[in-house]
Amino acid sequence: MCRLGLKPESLCAILLTHGHLDHTGGLAAIKAWSRAPVYAHPAEQAHIDGNYPYRGAARVCGALEAAGRALLRYRTVKIDVTLRDGDELPFWGGLRVVHLPGHTAGHCGFFSARENVLFSGDLFASYGVCTHLAPGFLNSEPTRLPASVARVRALDPVGLIPNHYDCADITAHRRRFERLCREFRQTERS
Repeated sequence: MCRLGLKPESLCAILLTHGHLDHTGGLAAIKAWSRAPVYAHPAEQAHIDGNYPYRGAARVCGALEAAGRALLRYRTVKIDVTLRDGDELPFWGGLRVVHLPGHTAGHCGFFSARENVLFSGDLFASYGVCTHLAPGFLNSEPTRLPASVARVRALDPVGLIPNHYDCADITAHRRRFERLCREFRQTERS
């Protein structure tokens, strides 16, 4: 953060799309440094704490996260402000919480009506020809993914900002997401 020229008071909130380790590994340090409150869906506290009861293929994710927490000397953090679908947040000119379960039960995106952009979290990863939903072993609520994908399509933002991507072009991510949706529908029909 210091390398970016940020001061602790520059950070007024920490918005979590979900509680997987790749999003919370430095959370305790960032919160201690900035004193900013953590905003997340309440279902994510179990992921943040490392005690989510993974089932089926997602047990692989749980094992990987347990190993990562041990290696990183991970420290848990409590959610300060719980998020619900439709909550309006005063950040970035106004952000609406969009609950997008599937990757995790409390996975959320953040929609800016002013910019017509959705921070879509880990709903999908956008890497050129390798745009994809998260692999099954990383999704704790996979049966809920189709409804979340449909919800984003209905929201119809001009731009998407996924958590994992290869370029800063929000309209390219939107086009890739649409291509992914077409492929997803074709797979469902087969």
